[in-house]
Amino acid sequence: MSWPERPVIYEVNTAVWLGELSCTLADVPPEAWNAVTPAGVDAVWLMGVWERSTLGLAIANAHPGLRASFYETLPDLRVEDVAGSPYCVRRYAVASEFGGDEGLAKARAELASRGVRLILDYVPNHVAPDHPWVVEHPEFFVRGDLDDYTADPQSWLIVGENVIARGKDPYFPAWPDVVQLDAFSPAFRAAATMTLASVAARCDGIRCDMAMLMTNEVFSRTWQVPPPSADFWPEVIGGLRAEHPETVLIAEAYWNMEWPLQQQGFNFCYDKRLYDRLVAGDVSGVRSHLLADPGYQSRLVRFLENQDEPRVLSELSPAAARAAAVVIATLPGATLWHEGQFEGRHVRPPVFLARRPDEQLDDDLAGWYRRLLAIVADHGVRRGVFRLLDVQGWPDNRSCERLLAWEWTAADGARHLVVVNFSDQTAQGLIPVDWPEKYTDLLDGSVYEAASPLYVELGPWGCHLFVAA
Repeated sequence: MSWPERPVIYEVNTAVWLGELSCTLADVPPEAWNAVTPAGVDAVWLMGVWERSTLGLAIANAHPGLRASFYETLPDLRVEDVAGSPYCVRRYAVASEFGGDEGLAKARAELASRGVRLILDYVPNHVAPDHPWVVEHPEFFVRGDLDDYTADPQSWLIVGENVIARGKDPYFPAWPDVVQLDAFSPAFRAAATMTLASVAARCDGIRCDMAMLMTNEVFSRTWQVPPPSADFWPEVIGGLRAEHPETVLIAEAYWNMEWPLQQQGFNFCYDKRLYDRLVAGDVSGVRSHLLADPGYQSRLVRFLENQDEPRVLSELSPAAARAAAVVIATLPGATLWHEGQFEGRHVRPPVFLARRPDEQLDDDLAGWYRRLLAIVADHGVRRGVFRLLDVQGWPDNRSCERLLAWEWTAADGARHLVVVNFSDQTAQGLIPVDWPEKYTDLLDGSVYEAASPLYVELGPWGCHLFVAA
């Protein structure tokens, strides 16, 4: 199944979702599949399907900080609620409690029957301490000696005759439940290519966790070792493409590493900077960000939530969150929505948990989100050429600076105009477009008479999504 140019992705926490359904991937009821594939969704990301580490689970349960976060989320925490981290992978086999690889194959078929693709995770930089490689292939890992362990036992693990580093990034202490793979090891690079291919054989797209950590630049800085001539990702992705040329690769990316990762072979990279600016209410920063090269923007993943970020309603007011959603839904690139976001959930459970708290769900908000996605899809809003517009004001009114506006123009002449007042005050402005006699706001059905330039007045957090008549 080929991918659209600007895919819409819906993320599902597999453990929590299946727990609430009381089933495995093999027997998810049709109505549950329908719920996670609303109109306008092109792919479902089943987050956390792989076999989790029992040793990692024990480490998590013994960690005071993690235990505190578990009880903060679930005051009535039960032993079975803690499933372990989905990113502490023991094997790239689907967990038996989720239905195993056979269950995943049935899930993929259910999605395909709805015209929806499947995305899975791959963790390039570390594995669980009880992964078979730790004993069978110590050459795959960053290794030290007894002096390293003696000096910093929190960052190293003794396994037989080997001292192996625990996983880390350059800005935080080592993670206690994982061990660090060596991005510069030729043997590991070959194994990584094979692992990535094995994942690709079972899905349509792969989201690569913390992808920037394995670049030569970051890995060399983190571990103070000289890099080889070839970078990690071009070598590994090149091997993958020989077998799976159509697999879409998504990089979780931070630290301004989006552009390098795009150049190294990723189809899409997280747009964390846009997220940060939206959450901060930084209208000027958002506008500046959207001035970036269209080719670069077309390969970013826009989001307001995921399993690592807080629920958007714990960061923004309901009205601001809706305005931000209109922004996300109508920009170039891929868009990512998080299961529970539509229904107005406020609590994001730690990924270690297989249960989340009961919350009052907002059916009206869910209907609004689903309608927004359907409008964007049904009307082909994101077709053609994207153009950021410079909204003008006048000397005694600079409220135009609160407005964000852009236009999409398709090859067949279809035109859509998006205007968002991303502030808690009324804003007016003049938009430099020349539109036909009438145009309609798809969000509320209002019909307007054309003028050039267009005069717009929007109340706090107000939005227009215009289509030319």
